[in-house]
Amino acid sequence: MSTSDQPTAWYVDLMRHGEPVGGSRYRGQLDDPLSDKGWRQMREKVAKRSPWEMLACSPLSRCRHFAEELAASRGLPLEVAQDLREVGFGVWEGLSRDEVRTRHAEIYAAFVEDPVSVRPAGAEPLDAFYERVAQALESLVRRHAGRHLLVVCHAGVIRMALAWALGIPLANAYRIQAEHASITRLRMEMTASGLRARLVFHGGEP
Repeated sequence: MSTSDQPTAWYVDLMRHGEPVGGSRYRGQLDDPLSDKGWRQMREKVAKRSPWEMLACSPLSRCRHFAEELAASRGLPLEVAQDLREVGFGVWEGLSRDEVRTRHAEIYAAFVEDPVSVRPAGAEPLDAFYERVAQALESLVRRHAGRHLLVVCHAGVIRMALAWALGIPLANAYRIQAEHASITRLRMEMTASGLRARLVFHGGEP
């Protein structure tokens, strides 16, 4: 595509998965499926929406199974992107927040203050997580420029996406809330200096 043929603006929507079996936990890369409630949350969220021309998703079942259903029902292409999986939380995976506070109180308190430098044992470094998500998103956005894209993913991926799109410091990324089945929209623009993103809405309605 030549520079003159490139679209000037298009949209990327980021949708967090619904509630998984087992409820709210530091789930990380554990492959728990959606609960019945989680399926309802996601189906209800998209029921009256149909702007998308392309879907992408995390390979984890709580994202992929819904994305496959939506793609089939809307007749849309779907790309499964391995690098859109959630951050690895090491020894915290599978634990609730209360369990982490009880079993790992000291490191949890330090993590809240400095999530970049303080990580659970065995966890993925935050900067490495950011790099893989940023590279995956930029690749998707550039390859599907001009198409309204829906990315079904995780809270952590949405945080990294906003850090990438808006230049938010990684140390502040965990201040961003992303509720189950919420949608965040970015407006992508191709400018003379390159790709630029603007936040249209986060977690709510357009």
